[in-house]
Amino acid sequence: MATRRAYRVAYDGRPFFGFQRQPDVPTAEDALLDALAALDVVDRDAGGGGRDTPPGYAAAGRTDRGVSAVRQTVAFDAPDWLTPRAFSSELPAGVRVWASADVHPEFHATHDAARRTYRYHLHAPEADRDRARDAAAALSGEHDVHNLTSDPRGPNTRRDLSVSVASDDAAAGDRVGDRVEGDADDRAGDEFLTLTVAAGGFPRECVRRIATVVRGVAVGDADLDRIAEVLGDEPVSGPRGVAAAAPDPLVLADVSYPGVAFEPDPVAVATLREVFSERRVDALARVRVFDDVLAAASE
Repeated sequence: MATRRAYRVAYDGRPFFGFQRQPDVPTAEDALLDALAALDVVDRDAGGGGRDTPPGYAAAGRTDRGVSAVRQTVAFDAPDWLTPRAFSSELPAGVRVWASADVHPEFHATHDAARRTYRYHLHAPEADRDRARDAAAALSGEHDVHNLTSDPRGPNTRRDLSVSVASDDAAAGDRVGDRVEGDADDRAGDEFLTLTVAAGGFPRECVRRIATVVRGVAVGDADLDRIAEVLGDEPVSGPRGVAAAAPDPLVLADVSYPGVAFEPDPVAVATLREVFSERRVDALARVRVFDDVLAAASE
């Protein structure tokens, strides 16, 4: 028996060429569908006339190459036994399914999403926090973001944005499971701003371009008039255009569905924490190596 079920998916986006599957490069969605094939939920070798996605399959949205996720969401008609821990059993370490919710039979992970929230961890040690918050406030509200996307001719570029800025440590509370011990000592909170951007949906590269604008105002490369310019009706391109910030510091933090309560799978959450704790230690070790190099270069 199959039930329409939604799953929360976390992944390290660095090895992937985005979420959506592509023919010749690895993507996070490929990893999910490969796992479903290994579990005999779908047939990836079906060929013509067959299907390689389960009935009702959809994802909350696409993420670009290098972008990570905490609560990416996929939904489809799943067998009763397909718990998050079972799903994760055939996934690569950097992709974890950790929570699920049974939903109504017509539920669609893309169309039923009410709000998507992204976080961008912005390295800006020289930033003025007040200027950053002023920039965020000016960007919040209903705007046409045609100058903040790589696809300005999309069908609808008007969005109701919520943009906020916090110090990195202050924004770190919304995590899967408990806070990692020693976090406050290891996270370079003074060097980072955490930019949180929410809307019903986003055109391509929009959040990364918002990060560029906020940083420019925060470090004094631009004033608040710059925001009025990029949110204006006239196209802003060429040297005055807004480039997308790097993808690696961006994470899809949440996708909200009214009336849907996701239940974490304790075994799957424990595995997620183990996998990502190991990756965190590896990253911190690399920071110390780089510190050694920089220290030697300063002697």
